Amino acid sequence: MPWYSFQPIDLYPHNVGSPNNYQLVGINPPNCPNPNNFLCAIQAPDNAGKPNFGAAPNLILEIANAVNNRLESTNVLLRPSLT
Repeated sequence: MPWYSFQPIDLYPHNVGSPNNYQLVGINPPNCPNPNNFLCAIQAPDNAGKPNFGAAPNLILEIANAVNNRLESTNVLLRPSLT
């Protein structure tokens, strides 16, 4: 599955469930340095260059768990700042 970098274009608080807030990175995960404070990237099925959340119904919960607990998971990477 491809990786997508979280690049929010909407107003704060950013919607992590909006495909428009992600940019396709490719098959390798992007560099997401520590500490793990904010969403950096997700791994998800592709839909025309955007993540397909419908094909990964538990991904939103996985993102929430990772961000709330500041612990990365198989499909979610974190970074030190939002930008």
